[in-house]
Amino acid sequence: MKGRFTEKPGTWLAFFFFALISLMHVLRLTFQVPIHAGNVTIPVWVSAPGCLVTAAIAWLLWREN
Repeated sequence: MKGRFTEKPGTWLAFFFFALISLMHVLRLTFQVPIHAGNVTIPVWVSAPGCLVTAAIAWLLWREN
């Protein structure tokens, strides 16, 4: 019997990627980290929907395995 990590390695890689991005959004919301792209400041509130979307995708990938 194979382990969960060896059956679908691409799915696991995508899961960890989206979970990491979701965690980064949570940390940005917690510590109010400003982000600047050129002359534009990206508001902190943008991380709230970003966190929800990436967490939902990570959860769906987890359930797929």
